[in-house]
Amino acid sequence: MKKKPAYFTKNEILLWSFSCSMILLSFFLFDRGGILTLTASLLGATSLIFNAKGNPFGQILMVIFSLLYGFISYQFRYFGEMITYLGMTAPMAIYAFISWFTHPYRGNHREVAVHRIEKKELLLLLILTTGVTILFYYILKYFHTANVIPSTVSVTTSFIAAYLTARRSPYFAIAYATN
Repeated sequence: MKKKPAYFTKNEILLWSFSCSMILLSFFLFDRGGILTLTASLLGATSLIFNAKGNPFGQILMVIFSLLYGFISYQFRYFGEMITYLGMTAPMAIYAFISWFTHPYRGNHREVAVHRIEKKELLLLLILTTGVTILFYYILKYFHTANVIPSTVSVTTSFIAAYLTARRSPYFAIAYATN
């Protein structure tokens, strides 16, 4: 009888384990009280490993992470972060889940079919990104964000990442890494 291959490779499990270990280590060294923050961080790391495999379940975890992080941001009065995650990341993750789930790779709903972005769509992405960047600059400024320029750049890279994720582009991870 043949053994069914594991869903995650040993290297993927090691990467996820290392990420979660560093999150836990940081929590026990520096925090010890923010259970919601710990939970959100572990959810975020777990969502990324599923998203990297093109699994729509990662988008469900991203929605939960966004809601939790939005609540945490509200508690700390990080209104710019709250608006970003609740107003952009969560809705884009919902859209991405629908897009990924309805475009399975060869009928396998645990993997998304990759979409190639054409030049016209890159122009659309540039226009949308410019609009989102300008809009969020003023939103962040209105809420007296301490580091408005880096925060605006973070929104920009987050928007690009969310857009590429929703459009099933394999380059979404590069945008998240840039963030």
